[in-house]
Amino acid sequence: MSRINYDAMSDPELKQYFLKHRGDRAAFQAYLERINQRPLRIIASPEDPDFDEKVQAAIRQKLEAGRSGSSEQPNTTLEPTDQE
Repeated sequence: MSRINYDAMSDPELKQYFLKHRGDRAAFQAYLERINQRPLRIIASPEDPDFDEKVQAAIRQKLEAGRSGSSEQPNTTLEPTDQE
């Protein structure tokens, strides 16, 4: 059996491969490593007066990107507070 070269796959190709071969732990690990290498984009902090609007806009943007088939979405997160 030949070894699969995950590095040669584009992000969408790797995602599709993993979805078709869910038992392939190496593919899953390669996919997670790629996702974790993406920079986090902070969309709002809890103190932000426009928090709800910014979160809703980010959700809409992600949904629209998913509908258009784009898999190159940055990771998004909320800014952590000192209380966490």
